Amino acid sequence: MDLKQRITAFANLGQFLTDFLSKDEKTGLKLADYNLLTEEFEAVIDAAYRANSWFTPEHINLALNSWADALKQENLKNWLEPYAINTQNPKTVAVIMAGNLPLVGFHDFVSVLLSGHHILAKLSSDDKLLMPFLAKVLIQLEPAFAEAISFTDKKLTHHDAVIATGSNNSARYFEYYFKDKPHIIRKNRNAVAVLTGNETHEQLVALGNDIFSYFGMGCRSVSKLFVPKAYNFDAFFKAMYEHKEVIHHHKYANNYDYNKAVYLMSLFPILDNEFMVLKEDENFSSPISVVFYEYYESQDSLKAYLEAKTEEIQCIVASGFDAGEIAFGQAQKPKLHDYADGVDTVAFLLKI
Repeated sequence: MDLKQRITAFANLGQFLTDFLSKDEKTGLKLADYNLLTEEFEAVIDAAYRANSWFTPEHINLALNSWADALKQENLKNWLEPYAINTQNPKTVAVIMAGNLPLVGFHDFVSVLLSGHHILAKLSSDDKLLMPFLAKVLIQLEPAFAEAISFTDKKLTHHDAVIATGSNNSARYFEYYFKDKPHIIRKNRNAVAVLTGNETHEQLVALGNDIFSYFGMGCRSVSKLFVPKAYNFDAFFKAMYEHKEVIHHHKYANNYDYNKAVYLMSLFPILDNEFMVLKEDENFSSPISVVFYEYYESQDSLKAYLEAKTEEIQCIVASGFDAGEIAFGQAQKPKLHDYADGVDTVAFLLKI
């Protein structure tokens, strides 16, 4: 199977997702097969939510929409065009996936297979249903992928390289355990937002998507704000109010109540709007329902500070602050070339 065939198969998978989300049928599968798969997919999504209530159907659909767009044939071709992909000797790449977001490991899945290798995926117990189903659809669209995809819940053996995502603590274990294999080890990172006080209401509402999508549990979720001295949070809270429905999720509400109570009992000064807490804090990673903030003296000094903290930051959300910034509302919509931790996965896979 050559690269063109692999790209076509993934583009057809993207079309399947588009059809599923729009309740249309253009995938190229036989209508009977398509109808059976969509019925099964609806059951899988329901089961994924019942198994992990953080995975609401709305957030699963958010992830599916993102991948339906990313897997357009033109996007896939443009992404891979700079690489010389001509894998004659496929290797087995073990991928240890996180489970904080629906399909959070799917970029690695796509990268391994499009680079011509085989994937041995170890799924998180928090997200063990969605990926195997999409693999099933992909194999139905292109049966040659059957020999290239396997899943395991056992100890990883018989692999040539590793991609592992986890916490800072688990990363230390991964670094030691896989030290003799080519590897990418990812640690905790967070997104930050830089505000100036000149943002429009629409920009701040969009920032709310960067904060609240997936309940703020992703590495691209904004967990820290940098604001100028004497910043007035009134406009910020007014915009956040449009995301108030988040408090109706029971686990999120429990986290909000708990964190707010801890801060109040500890006499920490906080800002609160009854569904999120703002706390002045130097750390980057905030608890669920909490966003940290910090004041800055000048944009130049802030740029220097953030440059020194690169290994803790996944992306910067801002408007007119930095050449590499992400626009408000776009943090959870990465492109195929937006590699986690800034490590080019495809380049790594082509060297093993």
